[in-house]
Amino acid sequence: MNKRVFNNRYEIGAMIGTGGMADVYEATDTRLNRKVAVKILRSDLARDPAFVARFKKEALAAGGLSHPGIVAVYDSGVDQKDSYIVMELVGGHTLREILQSGERLEQSEALRIIAEVLEALEYSHHKSIVHRDIKPGNIMLTESGQVKVMDFGIARAMDDVGATMTNTWNVVGTAQYLSPEQATGESADRRSDIYSVGALMYELLVGRPPFIGDTPVSIAFQHVSSPLISPAEFEPDLDPNLVKIMQVALCKDPADRYQSAGAMLADLNRAVRGEQVTTKLRKIRPRKTYLALGAGLLVLVLALGFWTLGSTKSQQTTELPNVVGLTLDQAKVLLPNYTINIQHAPDSRIPKDRVSSEVPLAATKVLPGSSVTITISDGPGNTTVPANLIGLSLNDARNALTGAGLLISQTVTSDSNQEPGTVLAVTPSPGSILSAGSGVVLTLASGNLQVPSMIGLSNIEAITQLTQAGFLVKTAQAWDPTQPANVVLAQAPAGGTTQSIGSSVTITVNTNPNNSGN
Repeated sequence: MNKRVFNNRYEIGAMIGTGGMADVYEATDTRLNRKVAVKILRSDLARDPAFVARFKKEALAAGGLSHPGIVAVYDSGVDQKDSYIVMELVGGHTLREILQSGERLEQSEALRIIAEVLEALEYSHHKSIVHRDIKPGNIMLTESGQVKVMDFGIARAMDDVGATMTNTWNVVGTAQYLSPEQATGESADRRSDIYSVGALMYELLVGRPPFIGDTPVSIAFQHVSSPLISPAEFEPDLDPNLVKIMQVALCKDPADRYQSAGAMLADLNRAVRGEQVTTKLRKIRPRKTYLALGAGLLVLVLALGFWTLGSTKSQQTTELPNVVGLTLDQAKVLLPNYTINIQHAPDSRIPKDRVSSEVPLAATKVLPGSSVTITISDGPGNTTVPANLIGLSLNDARNALTGAGLLISQTVTSDSNQEPGTVLAVTPSPGSILSAGSGVVLTLASGNLQVPSMIGLSNIEAITQLTQAGFLVKTAQAWDPTQPANVVLAQAPAGGTTQSIGSSVTITVNTNPNNSGN
């Protein structure tokens, strides 16, 4: 079976991960004879210029970083229609995998991880690169215990202040660790990463993220407007210095947080040494309260001015807030100065009783008091898991599921002689009836295969079975008079081991040297 080779250099092997923008494969750099990881932009996204631009931006941003705490980026390019990034292959587990296993880290280990993340961010911030998506899934713990920050997937240089929201439903960044300014579409800077580290530290020390909700948008809403529950309420014995560090890092207003990763790291080191944290926590109102009060006073002043002076000047327009994904009560909080019209309709994307659309669209310039029509989702209808998923590539299966109104909730790999990434099984099974918007689990071919045991078989049987399984066969000769002629005496690699499809298996055939001339 022929393997894909990008630009005559990178031989693509087994899939080792999939994410929102790209699929990741183990690969071999044939020029330098080393193992690497290759991230390939999903083909269904490659047609979107915005995604392609963000993918290229990742390569440009991460390629300029060289730090032991950051996964190295070696190369990037395009092979035919595939855009790819070549990265350091890191063995170990992500922090997300460790947390999902139910393991609770010791406090000392949690603080060591946070410290090493801050060291990596201090370096990247010095290079004017903001990560923008610090979360457990982007932090790797190597076999030796070293912390590696990876996937600058939505990183961008500080001078790029493009939008944070990709559309009215999808948030760029993971909601449980998203800073308030990212959630509201404002530009992110190094203090946004500080907030995300604070959320990560909160989860490691408390056992849960600072805010929890049933949709990404509802969680993002809490980051913007809900007060932080003190970590001490969940862990009364927690060192007050650590509590203060998290409270400062998780301030709603960036100006009230640590202004650099180094400043937060300095306080963390003080707390570890048993010293008092020097940073003061400002007692302020949530910034959204100020905005609401300011807006209310402004409207009042304008109203009085118009009443007194009889001015005929038109009122100043404002941007309509984005309320898609929120509950009706939450939407009303953000639309206090508008006339709200409510209607209901089914929607497969938006959970029941949440806003599925608004007219005019979010960010439209409108006058205060304007009419806004919001549609409340009645929930999705039912759909069927497609029957033809088995045997498809991951991309084709993803497209088929999207067309049916379903998502991929998880991918797992299994040894098989199928092409890497081929769908081997689907859970729930094809034909099952699910609510639209539900997720399915795909079992994918890993590109690896268990080597069958050939010991005792004839050389013809062994060669046939190994070839059909996808291995290259090499033969060697030896003689054991106690065994039948032409049977396999030994093999390497041994039966039961896992090898890449297309790799070589050497069998030693029992050959009588006295018969060589017959």
